[in-house]
Amino acid sequence: MSSNTLGSNVITQVAIIVKDIESVSDNYADFFGLDKPNIVTTDPYEKSETQYHSKPSEARAKLAFFDMGSLQLELIEPDEHPSTWREHLEEHGEGVHHIAFVVKGMNEVISKLETKNIPLIQKGEYEGGRYAYMDTQDPLKVMIELLEND
Repeated sequence: MSSNTLGSNVITQVAIIVKDIESVSDNYADFFGLDKPNIVTTDPYEKSETQYHSKPSEARAKLAFFDMGSLQLELIEPDEHPSTWREHLEEHGEGVHHIAFVVKGMNEVISKLETKNIPLIQKGEYEGGRYAYMDTQDPLKVMIELLEND
């Protein structure tokens, strides 16, 4: 791993929490002249194994992904179950939730961040990889998502 804490300085994705993903997806597609992406729902706990504050969570979300050149824009509409997505919507309303970086050695990166007093908030699996949200709000003013693809 490089001397960089994450081993990467390339932002892969910016994610925005929304209340109505259909409407906001329409707005982005219209504004940028893009096709509206398919809206997908995250996997149930049996596949995602979502952990929120170290406890199992049934949390799911609707997602839409816009490819914006070298960066992906993700829209997230959370369900009612406990998650970082739901917490953000309730405490801050709609808006930027995280920036994401692809990493290698997810567990090693999480451990390294935790030794710097940056705790893991939520993690889970998705088809082809895994994600982890780290609480970098205080030092970086935005949450960081780690993505590791198989």
